[in-house]
Amino acid sequence: MAAKITPRGKDYSQWYIDIIMEAKLADYSPVKGCMVIRPRGYALWENIQQTLDKMFKDTGHSNAYFPLLIPESFIKKEAEHIEGFSPELAVVTVGGGEKLPEPLVIRPTSETIIWSMYKKWIQSYRDLPLLINQWANVLRWEKRTRLFLRTTEFLWQEGHTAHASQAEAHEETLKMLFVYKSFAEDFMAIPVLAGLKSESEKFAGALQTYAIEAMMQDGKALQAGTSHDLGQNFAKAFDVTFQDQAGALQHVWASSWGVSTRLIGALIMTHSDDKGLILPPKLAPEEVVIVPIFKNENKQQVLEYAHRLLKQLKTHYRIKIDDDEASSPGWKFAESEVQGIPVRIEIGPREVNENKLQLARRDTGEKLQINYSEAVDTIKKLLEDIQNNLFHRALMFRKENTHELTDYKEFKRIMEDKPGFVESGWCGSLECEAKIKEQTKATIRVIPLGREDDEPKKCIYCGNPGQYLAVFAKAY
Repeated sequence: MAAKITPRGKDYSQWYIDIIMEAKLADYSPVKGCMVIRPRGYALWENIQQTLDKMFKDTGHSNAYFPLLIPESFIKKEAEHIEGFSPELAVVTVGGGEKLPEPLVIRPTSETIIWSMYKKWIQSYRDLPLLINQWANVLRWEKRTRLFLRTTEFLWQEGHTAHASQAEAHEETLKMLFVYKSFAEDFMAIPVLAGLKSESEKFAGALQTYAIEAMMQDGKALQAGTSHDLGQNFAKAFDVTFQDQAGALQHVWASSWGVSTRLIGALIMTHSDDKGLILPPKLAPEEVVIVPIFKNENKQQVLEYAHRLLKQLKTHYRIKIDDDEASSPGWKFAESEVQGIPVRIEIGPREVNENKLQLARRDTGEKLQINYSEAVDTIKKLLEDIQNNLFHRALMFRKENTHELTDYKEFKRIMEDKPGFVESGWCGSLECEAKIKEQTKATIRVIPLGREDDEPKKCIYCGNPGQYLAVFAKAY
């Protein structure tokens, strides 16, 4: 119930966990650092998955599945890759009661096992491009975990593509970055910044990493998706070559890209309030809940009216009816708010007698009464309004908490007070970037795309001419 949720202003971290627990999205596993995704949380993930899966297929990608266990020698073939993942690896050394001839790594990501197969499948330019996506679980041995945001095992998708040229691979990298941006903004109602990661923040083994970054209600950034231009690093490590149209042998060019169940954490922290979860209608497990309000003398009349409405609406919306007689209407209202159901329909004897419906929207709490005959069209418009309102509310919050700075003292003050996004010049020096992180815990989230023509500003740290406009923030 909402009464059990710690207010955001009192303890933001506990508020986040309380919402997950009270909305029954996930629970702690007996295995430290892992989580159990409960049916409501998994229904949310399924809606995310199904929407993204269609977007991937619409851009020419196919799904496949690769093994969970990867030979340790595969991981070691790409030196930068193993160095980046080494502290997070879980390794199987015994199987069937016997010591294995070669240790097997539980996949932290699948580049190596996939590229070992691409070596078998790619022979000619006619085999390219190869556009494959995988929905899977991965395991990274995290020291500090938080439900959905960072767990030892999590669910995700990982796309892995092979191309005949560097230009094609780079085009793919950016294409999928903007697929993620479109999904985040159009379905999750979360405004994001799309841009390039700095060298210190890029994916291990990539030439370049691009990301979308979202602002949470505490002013911190959350990386909501990444897309990597892998160049020929993995192709060379696994000797994946093709014969080009001139008959010459070339190494292929690659990209990889992924999002995970941390998107559920992003939804919670972007939209929710002290009453509980708020979900964008396009992804909510239920868009509408019907709550009948009755006493013994009018119970049959109210329930018949409510179930008639349910039958009419279920062909249009994801909908449920809460006709549990053991709980009071007030309890049901609060429960629907905790669960983040976008629209609640309240039906009592008055609504039945007047052939009306009482609607309540989760995002604003506003109520309106309509005629029964108006239900389908009014709810459709209401859901669209809620979806749009959530996006614009989050966008306004980001704008209000984004600062353009040239003064490092002011930069430090903002990061100590109420962190947000800070747009500043950066000279490109890894030393300046490291000093800023050491002194403020802020990192470069992205060098935003589409801002290349902005007038260069001096580096926020050293004062030298800025090479890039960078967005700094504290991050999850």
